[in-house]
Formats: sequence, C-alpha cells, structure tokens
Amino acid sequence: MAFLFKRNPKTPQELVRALNESVSKLDVSSDNSKKYQDECTRFLTQVKVVLHGDDETDPQPDQISFLAQEIYATDCLYYLIANLKKLNFDSRKDVLIIFSTLLRRQIGSKSPTVDYLINSKPEIIQILIRGPESQEIGLICGQILRDCIKYEVINRFVISSPLFWNFFQYVHLPVFEIATDSFTTLHDLLTIHKKLVSEFLANNYDQFNTQINKLIQSNNYVTKRQSVRLLSELVLQRQNQLFLNRYFDDSNNLKIIMILLSDKSKNLQIEGFHIFKFFVAKPKKSQRVLDILAKNKDNFIEFFNTFDIQTFNDANLVDERDYILGEIQKLPEIERIN
Repeated sequence: MAFLFKRNPKTPQELVRALNESVSKLDVSSDNSKKYQDECTRFLTQVKVVLHGDDETDPQPDQISFLAQEIYATDCLYYLIANLKKLNFDSRKDVLIIFSTLLRRQIGSKSPTVDYLINSKPEIIQILIRGPESQEIGLICGQILRDCIKYEVINRFVISSPLFWNFFQYVHLPVFEIATDSFTTLHDLLTIHKKLVSEFLANNYDQFNTQINKLIQSNNYVTKRQSVRLLSELVLQRQNQLFLNRYFDDSNNLKIIMILLSDKSKNLQIEGFHIFKFFVAKPKKSQRVLDILAKNKDNFIEFFNTFDIQTFNDANLVDERDYILGEIQKLPEIERIN
C-alpha cells in the first residue's frame, strides 16, 4: 500500500507521506539518487498544485488544511530543509515556494507555520541561519529566512541566537553572491522590526559595536559601504536612542568615522559624513569626543571648506555641511605648546 501511495498519492496526507519517504531515501544508494530526486520533484510539484491550484483546478481550502496539518505532524518542512542540498535545483525552488506559501497561511489572527517553527521545530530556523556555509543552498536558505523574519517572533529568535553573530563572518565569504545575500539578511534582521532591534542594540551594544566596526574597517569596498549605510539607518531611528547615546560618546567610533571622511571613495566620504555629523551636533558630548573634535578643529574646517558635495545635487547635504562647519567653528580652541 505504501508503494501505491508513493507512486500515486490520492490525498494530501498521502502526498506528504510519499514526499517524506522519497526524501528519506535520497542518499540510501548513490545509484538511485537520481530516481529519488525525480520523485521528490514530482511530489513537490503536486504539493504546489494543492497550495496554488493549476490550469484546471483552483486551490481548495480544506485540502490545503489537510496538507498543512500533515506537513506539521510529520515534520516535512524540517526534512526538506535538512536535505535541501540533496534535492535538485528545481526542487529547491519549489521548497522555497511551498515554505513561503505556508508561512503566509493564517487562521484568524494566528500563523500556524510560524507557531510550528518557534514552538515545535526551531531547528529549521537554525539550519536556515547556517545556510551561507553551503554554496549550493546559501541563496535559497537566505530567501526563506528573510521570509521568516518578516514575523517578529522569528526575528527575535534569530537575533537572540548565538548563531546570529555568524552573519558578520558570512559577509566575508569568498562567493560574492552569498556574501551579498548574507548582508541583505543581516540588514533585514536589524531594520524590519524597529522596537525589537532597539532593545537588542541596547542590550548587546559592546558585541554589536565591535562587529560593525570590523565591517566598516574591512578592506572590501562593498562590505565597507554596506556596513556604513546600515549604521546610518540605525542612527536615524529614534527608537535606538540608548544605543546611540553610547555610540556617539565613544571616541573610538569617532576615530573610525574620521578615517572614512578621508577615504579615497567619494561615496564613502559622504556615508561617513552622515554619521560624523551626529558626533558634532550632539548637544552633550563626552569629554573624550569633545577633545578629539577640538584638537582637530582646524583640520575639520579646512576639510569642510573644500568638501566637494555639489556633484551629489542634494541641497540638504549642502545645508548639513554648512551647519556642521558652523558647529565646528564654535568648538573651543586647544592651547598648543610650542
């Protein structure tokens, strides 16, 4: 009977069981790997039809419900994600579609798949977090994880996990596409749910500040610019006030941003300026920050008098430059001993 279900599953429940069976056999025998890959492809296609319909049939809510319940009950999503590397390319894309569709499924105000991931099988999220470690599935895992973290409870789970800090290493991976995708995930984790992130930054200031500063000082131009832009976004969020108070009182941070102002890249200079201006404009500066600003007052005046921002065609940028220049001119003079 199981054989018949595997070949011609009649119900959503049978379809899920047949899919699980084929997934479990993917590496039983290398001689049959293609056969089981093809079976997985066929069953995944049928799952998509149940969820989305096709040219001949529309999706049926009761059939979707039966399918989803069986997927949760048998941990089908876990086995698909755990064996993602063994599936062929088209099947991996189907897993993405199925996973994302189930994530969006709601019953009243509840999201059953989100509840399942958090309460029953958080290992799935952990596998997705570590996806960039595999070149074959890194991009698919990144896409699925970004769909997951649209839900605050999953975003909280990820940034609360020790695995979260891996993303600061993943952005240095030699495969450009995966490194860039990893930064996209890192960016979303720190920008989508603003209140959640403000709590995270306040509670993890030291570790986050150390990691973001390493990225800003990277030798890789793309990594450096993406990191500065991410920091700029975080600086503009009022919810992050506790983090910002500590960040702009830290003289080491000021020194790092000052180096950006002298970078040979005009874009990095501008990105650096958007952070530097807050050090200058902050009404109550720490003594160390004030000392550095005052000590370099003449250099700053010379720099901003020749700071070419006209090519950016941004009137606000010109106004900000002029305001910061005026604030620098008000800084106290440092008595120099000859």
